[in-house]
Amino acid sequence: MTYVFLALSYLLGATPTSYWVGKVFHGIDLRQHGSGNLGATNTFRVLGWKSALPVIAVDVAKGFVPVWLFPGLCGASFAWTLAFGGAAIVGHMFSLWVRFRGGKGVGTSAGVFLALAPWAALGAFLVWLALAFLTRYVSVASLGAALTLPVFVAFTPHAGGRGLLWFTIGLAVVVIWAHRSNLGRLARGQENRFGRGKERVG
Repeated sequence: MTYVFLALSYLLGATPTSYWVGKVFHGIDLRQHGSGNLGATNTFRVLGWKSALPVIAVDVAKGFVPVWLFPGLCGASFAWTLAFGGAAIVGHMFSLWVRFRGGKGVGTSAGVFLALAPWAALGAFLVWLALAFLTRYVSVASLGAALTLPVFVAFTPHAGGRGLLWFTIGLAVVVIWAHRSNLGRLARGQENRFGRGKERVG
């Protein structure tokens, strides 16, 4: 039964929220606009905040639901709970519905940690807000949140123990890898700042 819920976690994470919003409400494929990324940031840049808000809400829920709901339904151990969260994040980043394209995993990861370690998630979110405000680079804010999340997990109360800490460190590595193109643009001075250079379509 746990394997069924593992597959469901991936499929839930793989729900291509921004792709559907772009197609259904604006008649465009977000993979062909902006950065080509199927995440909330590119949704905001191309379609505006009214489209981006429901995308980020659903993306967070895709991470929250598998680790909050599924373990109780199948009696899974905490190791399986982490596997459910990891599967949701992988699904978001590599969705089978859109030829294994997706987002960079930040919103769905936030949902996972909102369920498992809410105080750590809050700390990382505050880091994200501060860096977004100071630099106006969403990529810098996301990287900063990912890098500091293990610290918050290590020093805030949660039920995950050392397993959650190692999971968090691995997730930070994945998020850095997912932002490798952003790091290149930052190094070249070509990264778009938040609130500038929006490509509005529809």
